[in-house]
Amino acid sequence: MSPLAIIGIAVSLAMDAFSVSIASGAKIKEVNFGHYFRLAFHFGLFQFFMPILGFYGGVAVESFIQKYDHWVAFLLLAFVGGKMIRESFCLENSEEGFCDPSRGKTLIMLSVATSVDAAAVGFSFAALGMPVLGPAVLIGIICLAFSAFGVFLGDRIGSLIGPWAERVGGVMLILIGLKIVLDHLFF
Repeated sequence: MSPLAIIGIAVSLAMDAFSVSIASGAKIKEVNFGHYFRLAFHFGLFQFFMPILGFYGGVAVESFIQKYDHWVAFLLLAFVGGKMIRESFCLENSEEGFCDPSRGKTLIMLSVATSVDAAAVGFSFAALGMPVLGPAVLIGIICLAFSAFGVFLGDRIGSLIGPWAERVGGVMLILIGLKIVLDHLFF
């Protein structure tokens, strides 16, 4: 497979993380370096490891991954998106219930949800007899860059549209999850 094709795959895989990063950047009231680092690092790290996991573990769990990966991604994204929408209706100045998407369980759920499709890519590399480490590194780096840029965009958008940013971000997450399911079921 050509390097250009691998870059195309990496960019395609990074789109979910990019969208989630925009929503996360819009949700966080004052974005700082830690937010950029945590989101970009985790999304990039998961995008790096999932193809490797798919490559080495895919044969054993291929049928399970293909049957349920889209549902897992949808449920995680719908849960986090629904929570963002619910939290957006809290009092505007209240910090109660604020959940920083760059920390804790939320960050792990978003990282897994945006990278499960990368495991299928790793499995396809194994099926084609291709090495996985080089492409996995490239996939992780591109996802990291797209995620950092997404947080930047979300921070700018969030300050423009105020409390609606979190609602829009939540809806975006749910729609991304729905798109993953529909793509898997019909395409």
